[in-house]
Amino acid sequence: MNKPFNTLTLFFSLLLLQVFVLNNILFLSFINPYLYIVFVFLYPLKENRIPFLFYCFLLGIGIDFFSDSGGIHAFSILCIAYLRLFFVKLYFRKVAADYSFFKLKSEPLGKVFNYTATLTVIHHLIYFSLANFSFNNFSNVLLNTLYSSIFTLLLYFLGTTIFTTKE
Repeated sequence: MNKPFNTLTLFFSLLLLQVFVLNNILFLSFINPYLYIVFVFLYPLKENRIPFLFYCFLLGIGIDFFSDSGGIHAFSILCIAYLRLFFVKLYFRKVAADYSFFKLKSEPLGKVFNYTATLTVIHHLIYFSLANFSFNNFSNVLLNTLYSSIFTLLLYFLGTTIFTTKE
């Protein structure tokens, strides 16, 4: 399979999974997984980030359209998509020449966990801050961010373990 087809398949499968399955999950009124951010983790690194940011915006606005959330998902995923390159440089010590060879599954698990956990917490903190938009609910923002981040990371690493093949 070619790379554009894989990217398109990933895009639509994450959109449909989030809209029809994961948006209907709410455990203990604090846990709601947002697995669509995996698109940011798995999209190939390139020097030209404009198409990547555009695809992330489309994914976020698609989730917003079906969730009736007014652009919060689009803003949150755009923030982590923009910050992704900074954290790749920070955690993996990659430069522009390494971008075409970078694969998340070939990196050490500790670095991958730090990278995905950081972006997940940033996404969730932005999302829940905008969703609640009040200092009175700051404890709810922190609890939602913490629990949803843990559940999202658990689903991501479980899915990565199940669906990746050994080379």
